[in-house]
Amino acid sequence: MATTLLLNASFEPLKLISWQRAVTMSFLGKVEVVDTYEHEIRSVSLAIKAPAVVRLVSYIHIGKRKPPLSKINLLARDEFTCQYCSEQLNKQNATIDHVKPRSQNGGTSWQNCVISCSDCNRKKGSKSLKQAKMKLLKTPKQPDWLPILSIRLHKNLPQAWLVFLK
Repeated sequence: MATTLLLNASFEPLKLISWQRAVTMSFLGKVEVVDTYEHEIRSVSLAIKAPAVVRLVSYIHIGKRKPPLSKINLLARDEFTCQYCSEQLNKQNATIDHVKPRSQNGGTSWQNCVISCSDCNRKKGSKSLKQAKMKLLKTPKQPDWLPILSIRLHKNLPQAWLVFLK
């Protein structure tokens, strides 16, 4: 019940917000509640169902969004997999490796960063792929979708959201 799916006026999913923010936006007339959870939110004089899905009253033109480069977005892009040995990783044991090392003027970008296990990251060190005799599972590139949203939606997807996310 902690999150609410925010839709644009055209019913396109925009992002996840807290149920508290959804309730506030509803009372301010900025959104309409499309679907609710079974759980009730109570105050001294009011009881309402917690919002599961809300829709903006006014359409917001988003344009093409570029996702921020972050560890969690890299994990989502690389499907929680070491890009060298295919080991399944999580946020705690994953490391970020620069394909072209920073010591060799490699920058921090979507095209130069991959998720790796600590063993592969240590093995590669500050060497190039050729020097380390290692290969990437896939060529890193900037996603045109918001990776973090796919992670947050992957687990325990509320039934109320399914119709808007397919």
